[in-house]
Amino acid sequence: MFAPLMTAPDDSQVTDQVKAQAQARIEKLVKEHPVVLFMKGTRRSPQCGFSSRVVDALDVHLLEYVTVDVLSDAEVRDAVKVLNDWPTLPQLFVRGQFVGGADIVLDMLAAGELPGVLGVNGPLASVTASVTVSAAAAAAFQRYAEQSKPVVRLVVSKDFAPELEIEAAREGDQVLDLGALVLAIDPLSARRADGMHIDFVEGPGATGFKIDNPNAPASVRSLRVEEYARWRQEGKPHLLLDVRTQGEVELARIEGAQLLDDDARDMLEDLDRSITLVLQCHHGIRSRAAAEHCIKMGFTDVHNLEGGIDAWSQRVDPAIPRY
Repeated sequence: MFAPLMTAPDDSQVTDQVKAQAQARIEKLVKEHPVVLFMKGTRRSPQCGFSSRVVDALDVHLLEYVTVDVLSDAEVRDAVKVLNDWPTLPQLFVRGQFVGGADIVLDMLAAGELPGVLGVNGPLASVTASVTVSAAAAAAFQRYAEQSKPVVRLVVSKDFAPELEIEAAREGDQVLDLGALVLAIDPLSARRADGMHIDFVEGPGATGFKIDNPNAPASVRSLRVEEYARWRQEGKPHLLLDVRTQGEVELARIEGAQLLDDDARDMLEDLDRSITLVLQCHHGIRSRAAAEHCIKMGFTDVHNLEGGIDAWSQRVDPAIPRY
């Protein structure tokens, strides 16, 4: 007696299964979160004009909501279009119900109906941003503007990239008289800028404005080899991770570096997310990708050694061989 043959699913069955899984994920998301926007890109970095305009409309009314990047998930992108027979993106869901695309959301905004749909009383109360400017930064603005009391306009984008321009305040801007200068802040930037400190630094390879914004999400920071050498001299606590291959490590190695092998990856899972990480490779390219992954893991103080061990050998420790 022969056992029955097992038949592999055909492509259509696999496709239907993938679609069902994507639809289930969408339904779960819109049930778990009050407001969900399926869009091209992310809230901080929209990748199309329609998505950007809807994000702007929501940002005026909500501190928190969920966005889903359909560009990174083709199954979800296709499924969300079929779910409500709506062929375009972005698509907004509120309390589990489909609201519409960009045109509908923007029409609601213009008609004053969007707050009611979102379940809020109106636009978020404006925040008067608290921003400090160092004496060095104020002096730099005065030099560039050639004015004793320049007006500087500050805009902080969705991805928290700051822009500083010497120009007059625009209608609706918050205007702060800081003594040595006047700071005008774009109204949508006020929440993103609250607590910001603006400084100006001068030194070899590091001249320009330095901005510390406590609201900005964690990101990979570039670390020059000279600065890292100073860290080591001062005994600054940190973990140096080498993302090269074992063969490369045998050719050249910075003392104290830990190879990012399977054991080290397991170790990372259990580390305190506030620890200072420095990632290093040959020229700083592979290590930046690994550093970005560490940010996604939740680490908040992550540095990429720019130029890698090659720059370290050339500019700090010539005893380390180059390859």
